[in-house]
Amino acid sequence: MSSSNQDQYKTLLSGGIAGMCSKTTVAPLDRIKILFQAHNSHYKNLGVWSGLNAIRKNEGFMALYKGNGAQMVRIFPYAAIQFTAFEQYKKTFKSFLGTDTVLGAFAVKFGAGACAGTTAVTATYPLDTVRARLAFQVKGEHKYKGIIDAFKTIYKSEGGLLALYRGFIPTLCGIFPYAGCSFYSFETLKNLCMLYLPSYTCETCAENTGGLVLLLPAKLVCGGFAGAVAQIVSYPLDVTRRRMQLAMMDQETAKFAQSMWGTLKMTYKENGIVRGLYRGMSTNFYRAGPMFAVSFSTFELMKQLLGLDTGSS
Repeated sequence: MSSSNQDQYKTLLSGGIAGMCSKTTVAPLDRIKILFQAHNSHYKNLGVWSGLNAIRKNEGFMALYKGNGAQMVRIFPYAAIQFTAFEQYKKTFKSFLGTDTVLGAFAVKFGAGACAGTTAVTATYPLDTVRARLAFQVKGEHKYKGIIDAFKTIYKSEGGLLALYRGFIPTLCGIFPYAGCSFYSFETLKNLCMLYLPSYTCETCAENTGGLVLLLPAKLVCGGFAGAVAQIVSYPLDVTRRRMQLAMMDQETAKFAQSMWGTLKMTYKENGIVRGLYRGMSTNFYRAGPMFAVSFSTFELMKQLLGLDTGSS
């Protein structure tokens, strides 16, 4: 096996493990966010922490992780594809655009991140739909027995493969700026740390390339900030995606299954901006920082462990 192929496999493994670690870290917040976004009748009037406490009391501690099994099945290939695609897109864009100018550097990092996110979400979207359905279920009102049953039921009763891709268009519209901003922010902050604060944020890693690598606290801070920046612009589209994915769970919400614009307009008309388009945003702020911090940090650490270049690029 060539060195290039080995590096690609190592990058896939690093990305997959990073995704699994980050999503498991924030799984309880992921679940309450889904319940809030789709206005679950049992939790819609609660706050983040009261909602988490209610889940624990009503459904048990492990209910905080409901849907996380499907999430793990989805997130390993998603994160592996995303991080690996980012490295490949970055090389390709860099060869065409260069990074000598500010605009060129922005285009390379933002474009590579956006394209990587689009590639990953396209490949794994049906698993995200199933995960959301499982996480939305509450004790005593289960519609699906598990991952396979959810796949079969949605496919057979809701219109085949297209049903598993319901909400895909707003996801694509949202993932492009979301992934682009997150990767661009992290890469930029990492390079700034290496350039201006190397004695505080970096160490020399002779085991790999002899270049600088970020210390763990710096990785966490850069990753957390990147996640916070990325979510603001795309959040209403994330709400739209969830409402479309979960529309067929209840007759009253089936109206959200038709189109992206229809769902956006109805959500705004019925619930407004704060309690509609940005419903669950506070939860997202709690989860985005640690999720991206763990994700990027784990990815960088795995690359170091596997002997890949983690220096400035």
